[in-house]
Amino acid sequence: MTIDAVGLDLLFKEARTHNKWHDTPITDETLHQLYDTLKFGPTSANSSPARFVFVRSKEAKQKLAPALSSGNTEKTIAAPVTVIVAYDPKFYEKLPKLFPHNPDAVSWFTSNDALAATTAFRNGTLQGAYLLIAARSLGLDVGAMSGFDNAKVDAAFFSHNGWRSNFLVNLGQGDPTGLFDRSPRLPFDEACLLA
Repeated sequence: MTIDAVGLDLLFKEARTHNKWHDTPITDETLHQLYDTLKFGPTSANSSPARFVFVRSKEAKQKLAPALSSGNTEKTIAAPVTVIVAYDPKFYEKLPKLFPHNPDAVSWFTSNDALAATTAFRNGTLQGAYLLIAARSLGLDVGAMSGFDNAKVDAAFFSHNGWRSNFLVNLGQGDPTGLFDRSPRLPFDEACLLA
C-alpha cells in the first residue's frame, strides 16, 4: 500500500514551515486526534518517551514567552497552539504497560543511565517528527523551532515531573504571506551512500 502524489505533497513535497498564522483555533478533539495518530509511530522497545504540552491559553503563552529567542516570539505567541515536544527521562517506568512481553526491559535502562538518556532523547525526537507528519495529515500547518532556552521551559513547565524539553512546534492554519522562498535540499549524491 502506498499513498498517492497528493498525500506526498501534503506531508513533504509541498509542505512548508510556517511563520505567520491565522487565528483559527484548534479544538480539543483535533489535538486528541493528533496524539492518537502520532502515538502509533514506532519507537525502540515501544518506549514512547515523548511527552507533549499543547500551549494555547494566553496565560500559558506568557509563561513560555521568556524562554523564546527574539526571532521566535511573535510567531509563537500568534500561533493557535505551540507544542512543547518533551521527553520523560524515566520513560522506562511505563515499560511494564508498553512492553509487557518482556518484564526485564525496565532493567535495561535502570542499570544503564547512558542508554536511558540516549533512548529517551532519540525516540522522543522521533515522536516529535511523527507529530509534524500527523499534524500535516490532519490539515494543520506546522512550524518547528529550536530557538528557545530549554532550561527556562523546563523550569516553567516541568519542575513537578522532571520532563525535559526538546523542541517546539507551532500549529495552526498558516498564513502563506509569511512563507520564505523554499530553501534548497541536498541531492541524493551529496546526502546518501549506497553500500
